[in-house]
Amino acid sequence: MGQILMAGGWAMAPILICSAVALAIVLERCWTLRRKSVLPPGLAQEVREWARSDQLDPAHLEKLATGSPLGELLAAALAVRDRPRDLIKERIEDTGRHVVHRMERYLNTLGTIALIGPLLGLFGTVIGLIRMFMQVMVGGMADPTKMAGGIGEALICTAAGLTVAIPAYVLHRYFRSKVAGYCVDMEKQATLLLDDLTLSATAATPRPRRASVAAAGGKAPV
Repeated sequence: MGQILMAGGWAMAPILICSAVALAIVLERCWTLRRKSVLPPGLAQEVREWARSDQLDPAHLEKLATGSPLGELLAAALAVRDRPRDLIKERIEDTGRHVVHRMERYLNTLGTIALIGPLLGLFGTVIGLIRMFMQVMVGGMADPTKMAGGIGEALICTAAGLTVAIPAYVLHRYFRSKVAGYCVDMEKQATLLLDDLTLSATAATPRPRRASVAAAGGKAPV
């Protein structure tokens, strides 16, 4: 295996670096984007019960915000729970953009590796072929068997580039779709909490009393 990699020439170096970076990103994202880390089971229901019973304080909200992306989104809504619905919704949307940005961390790098992997392989192949034909020009017509072997060695770069790019592209699309699914679930839970906060605020608002008769002999308003 080492001989095959060395046969690809110096152009194999950036391909190997890209493969190492892609592997590190995939392992990190697999760990970070676990469902129980992003959407802890039962957290949304528990938070809604806290909101109904008004068992919230700054320390509680801070712990909730640092626990998971869903917790951060719900904590942002609870921090402004006394505000009008539009302001709470705006805070959820602003926090949601930051949460999604963190969940998509390094995915652009993984997509770039998937894009440039074949190009690096093709570049190495072209360099190898140019070197081989330059040797033919200097030394005359070489043995066809050696030329075939040289072409095979030059194509090693293309094979290596595709070997890195194809899994990187598939995993990039997989993580993107996973983040999109998480966003839908978090939006659903945030909407449920927003409805609870709005209904609680409406129920807590006292109804205006009926106006009394303004003067003696006046009529009560209908």
